[in-house]
Amino acid sequence: MRPRAILLAFLFLCILGSRLPAGAQLPPAKKDPLIPTQATQGSAGCSTTGASSCAQAAAKILPIVMGASPLEENLRRLTDEVGGRVTGTPEMARAVEWGVAAFRAAGVDVHAEKYTLPVTWSEGDTQLETLGPVKFPVRLKAEGWSPATPAGGIEANVVDVGYANEDDFAKAGGVVKGAILLVHSDIGSTWADLFNEYLRPPMIIDRAVREGAAAILWMGARERLLLYRHTNSLAGEIDKIPQAMAAREDAMRLARTIAAYPGKVRVRFHMPNKIGGPIEQENVVGEIRGYERPDEIVILGAHLDSWELGTGALDNGCNAALVIEAARAIKATGLLPRRTIRFVLFSGEEQGTVGSFEYVKAHRTELDKIRAMITFDAGIGRVTGYSLGGRRDIEAGVREVLKPLESWGANNHTYDASFGTDNFDFLLEGVPTLVANQEEANYLPNYHAASDTMDKVDIRELKLHTALAALTAWGIADRAEPFGKRLTRAELDVLVKETGLGQQLKVLGYWNAWQSGKRGRKP
Repeated sequence: MRPRAILLAFLFLCILGSRLPAGAQLPPAKKDPLIPTQATQGSAGCSTTGASSCAQAAAKILPIVMGASPLEENLRRLTDEVGGRVTGTPEMARAVEWGVAAFRAAGVDVHAEKYTLPVTWSEGDTQLETLGPVKFPVRLKAEGWSPATPAGGIEANVVDVGYANEDDFAKAGGVVKGAILLVHSDIGSTWADLFNEYLRPPMIIDRAVREGAAAILWMGARERLLLYRHTNSLAGEIDKIPQAMAAREDAMRLARTIAAYPGKVRVRFHMPNKIGGPIEQENVVGEIRGYERPDEIVILGAHLDSWELGTGALDNGCNAALVIEAARAIKATGLLPRRTIRFVLFSGEEQGTVGSFEYVKAHRTELDKIRAMITFDAGIGRVTGYSLGGRRDIEAGVREVLKPLESWGANNHTYDASFGTDNFDFLLEGVPTLVANQEEANYLPNYHAASDTMDKVDIRELKLHTALAALTAWGIADRAEPFGKRLTRAELDVLVKETGLGQQLKVLGYWNAWQSGKRGRKP
């Protein structure tokens, strides 16, 4: 823990010990929780009266979350016992069962909602054999939802197209046709680098297909031979060309060999991915019904699915467990919010936010009364605030809700709007969305990788996030005043332009669907 945080924790514990009732004492200092002072009665909060204020809700939620809880054991069961859970697999079905059982154990009403995933996918025995002039092993994994290679594989030359920009393709010339392309990458260390891993491929894939390439090998952006898996098909459909991610060091060796023997490096690439038809999948939905305006809804969500090379602990098992724990804590306070809080575990996120898109379509008649959609999807890095999806109008309300936790440094919000997690379709429908902004911590080195396992999760930090998430959901649900309106299509057109979201939609292939109203609020 950082020195400043240690000092703050000590001060908070000293003050808190004199202000909370004996029954709400937090764990001893050795647990190292970063707990703030309780806000003074009557300070700005969720509402204007007594026990419903955010300050009083925080005082009840914090000891429940920071004390003994099922959070860690729930996460262990999901990661170590269920393991990696690709949407459409038996493991995903077991994860849904886990979610339903955990909500029930928390005393929260729960059900599962079905939708149809367009296709199923799993990797076969992916292999790349170098045929000469130099032979060496290349470790690699199929990209998610990549088509299989033809029976018997592909035998072709490998062409190094560098970073595959327009000039790189021009230099490669006619040798691209029928070849396997090697595309370079830089080691990622920031959120911008990770976002770029999704923004680069669509244009490269389109160019490769137009010029007749046989397949693409992406150089890994992690060191030490770490293998991971993304998908470059962002609508739950099989991609346009076979693609695999090669271990960085092996890909660099391949590039050096191509440079030493131009036009002569030949390989046999075999990737027998297994592709099936449509299949029914489920989102898990827990609910605490509001006492005054039950038809108005605040959603706290996270995605339950993951890639399967690791066990999906940082992405996004820890936050699936967070959502359940937040529901348990709110339920255990005995307080009822004015509005209904829904706790949703989405599936299909890794295939292009399929589960949350289907949820939005199924609940279109409710969208005018969804007051906010809150989501966590970035591991356990310290939360600094929320990305508000271009909505400056909701910042004051968020800041008011989080005032009891002001000293955590988590009340610093941004106005960006982007694709990337399950808030996406709610945002395009004009619903206020809050996505937790988090420090990178250990998320990027383990992202989608074989190393994404439970030992990477800082449980103390996860508990802090849970308290923050629970208070956010509670505070918005219990506000006396409205939080933020649903934007009209005209207002969304302005937001999409001003935030740069429109350019993202174009690059990622969503623009036509947005323009036509197939995705997002209809014109």
